[in-house]
Amino acid sequence: MRIGLISDTHGYCDPRLKQYFYEVDEIWHAGDIGDTNVIRELENWKPVRAVYGNIDDSATREIYPEDLWLEIEGVSVWITHIAGRPPHYLPRIRKELGRRTPAVLICGHSHICRAHRDERTGLIYLNPGAAGNQGFHRTKTIMRFTLAKKKFSDLEVIELGARGKLD
Repeated sequence: MRIGLISDTHGYCDPRLKQYFYEVDEIWHAGDIGDTNVIRELENWKPVRAVYGNIDDSATREIYPEDLWLEIEGVSVWITHIAGRPPHYLPRIRKELGRRTPAVLICGHSHICRAHRDERTGLIYLNPGAAGNQGFHRTKTIMRFTLAKKKFSDLEVIELGARGKLD
């Protein structure tokens, strides 16, 4: 299964997402959606899974969970908006990782694009950065990857251009 991964859209759906997510099977949004119209637009192209972020309103929080645990192609995935980063996870995340460890942990919030293998737990940590125009990031980023036959592979980081640039 090919996945398109975004976070921190803050109400902006970059029109280039359709081009970059054309061949994915699903789009995953790691929070700070900003406006549910973003999700509706993405759903016009592909199935979407999402979690809410700290800027999302109560209506959005009623639709999307804080945490989403998935088992896709034999790969366990945990999506949450705020996690920290390896090895400096937030207490809530550390506690949960003490109970169960996914193969892939996905988060957003920092607006910093990062892919890293946590040496302690072995999990793959992904933060696609920010795809919106709000925040301190300079460049909008997204990711694509594959889950197949119990493996994570083919990770791509895609730069969408400068923050604030409306196309």
